[in-house]
Order: sequence, then C-alpha cells, then structure tokens
Amino acid sequence: MPEESSFQSRIAKGCTMGFHGVPAEERLHWRSFLVKLGADNLKGVKNEELLVACHKSVYIVYTVLGDVSIYVVGKEEYDELALSEVIFVITSAVKDVCGKPPSERLFLDKYGRICLCLDEIVWKGYLENTEKDRIKRLVRLKPPTEF
Repeated sequence: MPEESSFQSRIAKGCTMGFHGVPAEERLHWRSFLVKLGADNLKGVKNEELLVACHKSVYIVYTVLGDVSIYVVGKEEYDELALSEVIFVITSAVKDVCGKPPSERLFLDKYGRICLCLDEIVWKGYLENTEKDRIKRLVRLKPPTEF
C-alpha cells in the first residue's frame, strides 16, 4: 500500500458521512489519527485483510481494497465484531460497483454509485442494510416499474 496519495486525501476529506455524530472540533483529530493509523499499518496488507484498533474507547476496523483504504469506526454496540460485518458489506458493495478491487481511477469514476451504496448501508451513523440484493435494488437509478 503506497503512502497516502492526494487521491486518498481528497476522498478522506470528501467522506464527511464518516464523521456522523463527531463534533466539528474533533474531526481533524480523527482524520489525522486514521491517516496515521493506515500509513503505519496498511503497508503489505492483503486486500480485505481486516485490522482492528481501539482509540479513546472507540473501535476501528480497517482494510485496503485495491488502492482504497476503508475505515469503519464505532463504539458501544458497534464493537469490532459488528464493525467487521459492516466493512464486509462495504467492501462487497465497492467490488460489485467496480467489478473488482478498485484502482484510484476506477474508484473516482464510480464514486457517485459508491456513495449511493454507502448511503443505503449506513444511515445517520447506524447500520441499515446488509443484504447485497436489497442494496443493489435501492441504488438503481431508474424509477421502479411496479408499486
């Protein structure tokens, strides 16, 4: 895994949904912490190999998928086991959208569809959908034919 590129920096800054419930004054700390955590630990990690950390009573499960680092953070009922399920659903959705583990270019090309999937998986900081077929159905960009 290369050091954080400008691509990863842009994506990290753009993914504000990942900061749901975090006060604005703490967001920079968490972003910096996660970037350092990834830089220190993701080198040489295989695609979808899960790593777990704990910081300030908060669990972090993270992995790499192609050129993309994925972090899932939670506390209380969202412990490392629950977060492992969430990250599995996210990596599956990204692979479905991209057709394979994404390169930087492919991730950016599919960014809109990936965000739609993330919105269906996690809503206001809570796990909402984990079923692959349901997520695919919900992110279709066509109106439903039957009601």
